[in-house]
Amino acid sequence: MENEKKVPDRFDWTLAFILFLFFIVSLISIYSAQTSGQYSTNFVLDQLKWYIVGAIIIGGALFFDPDQYKKLSWIFYGFGIFLLIVLLIAAKLHLGIAKERNGAYSWFTLPFGSIQPSEFMKVFLILAISRLTSDHNQKYPVKTLQSDFWLLVKIGLTALLPLVLIMEQPDLGTALVIMAITAGMILVSGISWKIILPSFSLVALLGVGIIGVMIYFPDFLKDHIDPYQYGRIYAWLDPYSYASGEGLHLISSLQAIGSGEIFGKGFMGKEVYVMERHTDFIFSLIAEEYGFIGASVVISLFFLLIYHLIKISLETNSQFNSYICAGIISMTAFHVFQNIGMTIQVLPITGIPLPFLSYGGSSLMGNMLAMGLVFSIRFYHKNYMFEADTDE
Repeated sequence: MENEKKVPDRFDWTLAFILFLFFIVSLISIYSAQTSGQYSTNFVLDQLKWYIVGAIIIGGALFFDPDQYKKLSWIFYGFGIFLLIVLLIAAKLHLGIAKERNGAYSWFTLPFGSIQPSEFMKVFLILAISRLTSDHNQKYPVKTLQSDFWLLVKIGLTALLPLVLIMEQPDLGTALVIMAITAGMILVSGISWKIILPSFSLVALLGVGIIGVMIYFPDFLKDHIDPYQYGRIYAWLDPYSYASGEGLHLISSLQAIGSGEIFGKGFMGKEVYVMERHTDFIFSLIAEEYGFIGASVVISLFFLLIYHLIKISLETNSQFNSYICAGIISMTAFHVFQNIGMTIQVLPITGIPLPFLSYGGSSLMGNMLAMGLVFSIRFYHKNYMFEADTDE
């Protein structure tokens, strides 16, 4: 039985308001960051443009219901893989369309600007894993360890292909996001803990082993990774020993955040010079100008967004929709944790932007596409008042 509510009543105004708050904070912060920054131009107008494009993406997403996204999920996934392969080939052949930035070939150079396909691949991967998991659970209503293990293998292989292509760029930050999305979706997929626990424990042991190699065998690591990544890792462990190079970025970020104290220095009151503070290090600007209070408000805003997404995932009547929400929650939460963590030395610097706040067209469009899926889920949710699961 269809719900007769009018279109405005089916629109998720709460999510729209949260995104509007991010929009305001982003423009104010970028404007302040660029008034005396490392670039001669101010990117606030460009960010406004990308937000307008993002709003159009959300509007376009509402023309399709979740069932249509489910049917198109593997097409989106294949398109994303195609873009990553073309980018890799262009980089290997040194073609002009592949743009190098910070040692990685992650960007296409196009007449209207640059675009990073991996930002969209994250959303396409969420769609693919959601489709795969919901189809698997429908095919195997009675779960066994064998069927659960097969689902784990399928999810792993689906994530492995974009992960390998992204690591070839190389882009460690986005590769970590891919792994976070995959891990988050595995946790809610219904796979038995008898399989998840040893699998995740093995990965954790591998991570501990890598950290051990980083600390005790730096020469071995130096021979096996890119020098740029090597510098970032050891600048994180001991930034003051690399104060004239890779460690300078982290040191200036720590100084900016610490100097903000409780209430900050006020709008455009920054004194510490931090490179890229309109992009990856925008949180250090917010903490310096608005202090602990302002930084806490921004973090609370992300908590509010994630809480709202969790609420939607619990209310939806479709497994596919729930998995989409879980993937977006995993992606957003990891982005926030990694970005803020790298500005305060909790995590190494990886170049991951702060969602909805950092300047960047590809990042913002990718996040807006993810929000467009959520808007679609909410918009069409009440079309089925008495169905337990629209996947069936």
